[in-house]
Amino acid sequence: MSSLKAAVSIHRRISGIGRQAWDACAGPGNPFVSYDFLEALEESGCATERTGWAPQHLSIEDEDGQIAAVAPLYLKSHSQGEYVFDWSWADAYERAGGRYYPKLQCAAPFSPVTGPRLLVREGVDRDAGRKLLLGGMLALTERLEASSIHVTFPDEADWAFLGEQGLLLRQDQQYHWVNAGYATFDDFLGALSSSRRKTIRRERRDTQAAVDIVAMTGAELTEEHWDAFYGFYMDTGARKWGRPYLTRAFFSLLGERMADRVLLLMARREGRWIAGALNLIGDDCLYGRNWGAAEEVPFLHFELCYYQAIEHAIRLGLSRVEAGAQGQHKIARGYLPTPVYSAHYIADPMLREPVARYLEQERQAVGQEMDWLAQEYSPFKA
Repeated sequence: MSSLKAAVSIHRRISGIGRQAWDACAGPGNPFVSYDFLEALEESGCATERTGWAPQHLSIEDEDGQIAAVAPLYLKSHSQGEYVFDWSWADAYERAGGRYYPKLQCAAPFSPVTGPRLLVREGVDRDAGRKLLLGGMLALTERLEASSIHVTFPDEADWAFLGEQGLLLRQDQQYHWVNAGYATFDDFLGALSSSRRKTIRRERRDTQAAVDIVAMTGAELTEEHWDAFYGFYMDTGARKWGRPYLTRAFFSLLGERMADRVLLLMARREGRWIAGALNLIGDDCLYGRNWGAAEEVPFLHFELCYYQAIEHAIRLGLSRVEAGAQGQHKIARGYLPTPVYSAHYIADPMLREPVARYLEQERQAVGQEMDWLAQEYSPFKA
């Protein structure tokens, strides 16, 4: 097992680390921590200092001078694009005379997707690598006079590790679909109650009668498709959030560099594209990300974002679908409450202590709500 140097390097661009070294630490499983995804966000102007996502990526070398561990890290001047909400903390701290921004964010920007955050190359002592990365974040917090560190949507292993190191633990919920060995979509329907099965069949029948649905990946993706999808994304994002985060250039780079990991589902009516849903394919999961529509079609959102995702996950042999943040309506479509995590270091004890009390109460409430939702609203047969 390789020995590690104690020094931590900071990189203002992920290109300073390089694809081969980064992906050796990130592994192939989760596309949102891959070099190509994170570099596309930087090159397209999405995750930059100008947008309030200034890269501060960390790396650690082994005794042979090879990159042994990395972490995607950003200096934030706001709390947008994170999906773990700390605006009330910022407001309370600044009302008391503190300065909440800048803060450090260890995350896959604009992506409420669970995955590893402290990335250690195979053959390297994982705990040693993670401790050095966390130590680097803490030192950078002090050096930059940042208020806090926020590790958002880590996998459960990283979350537990960060808790052992003294970070405050937060838990929320999303709605995920789990493949119980289904060979077809009808097999999945067979696991549901009769009423839910009939409802889903009716929704799918009505939608598929109204539009043509086309699934594209790899070389099938063209700039025409990205032009149409970006229009849907901008229209829906502007109505929901005010300012969508992703640029048109980002989608071209995604298609250029990660086409085989993209599943773009598009709906067409009378020869015109009218809606689309973007998914990324992981080793064992289909990740639903962005959706948009130019026309209202009953149940089209459910078809493109949920039912088509289930069909393709079954076809690809994937174990689950993560359909993004929020949305209790997903439960009736077979997506059940699932915990998601974040971990937080707050430098000032005057803020840290009340936040710690709040998070303890919040974790209990979230756990109780997840149990209640699964019991009361599960569409599956008892």
